[in-house]
Amino acid sequence: MNLDFWGRACAFHGHACPGLAIGVKACEALVEKMGVSPSFDEELVCIVENDACGVDAIQALVSCTFGKGNLIYKNTGKNAYTFFDRQKGKAMRFYFKKRMQDMEREAFQQYVLNAPVDELFDCKEVNWEAPSYARIFSSLTCEICGESASENKVRIQNGRKVCLGCFTEYSRIIIQGGIA
Repeated sequence: MNLDFWGRACAFHGHACPGLAIGVKACEALVEKMGVSPSFDEELVCIVENDACGVDAIQALVSCTFGKGNLIYKNTGKNAYTFFDRQKGKAMRFYFKKRMQDMEREAFQQYVLNAPVDELFDCKEVNWEAPSYARIFSSLTCEICGESASENKVRIQNGRKVCLGCFTEYSRIIIQGGIA
């Protein structure tokens, strides 16, 4: 276990927990398997497939953040992290495969922190194209609430520019048990 990684992640996250340990180990896997260092700008991009504690470790340790645009959230609910090294043209996906349902919380956290990366993760190179660089959009004013929003998030409704908060979604897609 990299104690420096663990301490920095805990300081950023606010407490120690098994989910944070998973993110720390994903960062260790990244360093071990891809040999990368924290991202100054967008040299490294991470697609996270969950919005759990481990994502804080990704932000704190390898500097992939939502604000810089090199942290992308793909809501699959999986403990999976795909890293793109733009300089090397290489990408790897780290899927956390180890589940210990019968372990107490603290014991599980210690197990994750001390287990070898290959025991915890399915690590594989992927031939996915790196996401595009983050764009800066102009702001538009919502004609309902008067607040500004990024132009790529504004919709036209009844001939007026409206933010997503004021926009009334319309769908006729049928989902299980009803209409969305």
